Amino acid sequence: MMTFIWLLVVVTAIIWMTVRWSLHPFLALLAGCLMMGVLTGLGVSTMLGAVSGGFGSTLQSIGIVIAAGTIIGEYLDRSGGARVLANKLLAWTGEKNAPISMSMTGYIVSIPVFCDSGFIVLSSLMKAIGRRTGISVAVLAVALASGLYATHVFVPPTPGPLAAAATLGADIGRVLIYGLLVSLPVMVVALLWARYWCSRYTIELSHPEEEEAVAKTAPSFTLAVAPILTPIFLIAMKSVAEYPTAPLGEGYLYSTAIFLGDPIVALFTGVLIAFFMVGSGQKRIQNKWLEEALKKAGIIILITGAGGAFGAVLRETDLGDFAAQFAGAGGLGIVIPFLIAAFLKTAQGSSTVAIITAAAICAPLLEPLGLDSITGTALVVLAIGAGSLTVSHVNDSYFWVVAKFSEMDTATALKTHTTTTLLMGITGLIVIQILAWVLL
Repeated sequence: MMTFIWLLVVVTAIIWMTVRWSLHPFLALLAGCLMMGVLTGLGVSTMLGAVSGGFGSTLQSIGIVIAAGTIIGEYLDRSGGARVLANKLLAWTGEKNAPISMSMTGYIVSIPVFCDSGFIVLSSLMKAIGRRTGISVAVLAVALASGLYATHVFVPPTPGPLAAAATLGADIGRVLIYGLLVSLPVMVVALLWARYWCSRYTIELSHPEEEEAVAKTAPSFTLAVAPILTPIFLIAMKSVAEYPTAPLGEGYLYSTAIFLGDPIVALFTGVLIAFFMVGSGQKRIQNKWLEEALKKAGIIILITGAGGAFGAVLRETDLGDFAAQFAGAGGLGIVIPFLIAAFLKTAQGSSTVAIITAAAICAPLLEPLGLDSITGTALVVLAIGAGSLTVSHVNDSYFWVVAKFSEMDTATALKTHTTTTLLMGITGLIVIQILAWVLL
């Protein structure tokens, strides 16, 4: 019990440092490692060994994957590919179903692209559609924001789920497949809420703004979607090949699926495809795109490594004994990771930081909670993702991106975007709990 109390103290301190002092999460997590070690009486060699070992082992499995995923996202953003996807989906659904188009666009784009970047890129298109169709921008903004958010927290190769999977030792293929199963109803509930609730809010745009034309060198729809779907397909095929019934046999086809479906190989394949999105007139700026992507990846990698170090320190304590009390609570052990992530998210704002920190806290709890199986660890990753949705409000940078780029005032953003994220998180938890009852 004392170890749990010290954990609450340390987590509160991490949140205080990141929110009040604006300390970078990387440094805050490292400070949390040292605080936890000292407060729980770990030996110096044990504590420092856990910090360095946890940092290194986490990045060993996830560093390259995060870098590759970030490169794909940067190319999709800079080349105009995200806008191509949006225009194509709008053509398919029709202007009357523009909220569905916005939601689907966000759902696809956010798999490799951070949700805030995706919203910024697509916001001018969203407002242009609002003017053309007469649909409230509040509805379109929430539909787009929720579509982006759904895959941002549930579906690899988005960095948050990838980092959580690495920290918990979860199979990325299963996280991807289950993540798609969970994220779809979450997106649908958000879309229905947007159409029902957000339609009562009218946003007066400050000035007419023409839709930005896609650059002449923008990729085709097929080329824009290929770097996203190809890695997902390859990773999913690896999970299929490893299924106990061996549907692909054990020969050449099996070996090929295992090789190509490795997250490093799959994401690197996506990067190679993304290179073709660079138009002939843009070759000179390709290195600039790569540098920007790797800068963004570096920050994520450092935070992920620090989260892994925090988890390694927690594993050296007796925290698992306390968590064992929840193992037989009617199969509700999956709620614990959700609550941890929801607390972190609501308190400090960042979904990615909440996911990484919650994964580190939950790592030593898997066995006591009875969730240390292949399926159990995948569902814990998703429960953490659902918690990291709950809720987005004024301390979240994404909240302000949605409010600013859709020209909502703060009160309207709280009544629309924030309420939507609460429903998304609860829906996600319900779906994951049902999966846990069925699969575990």
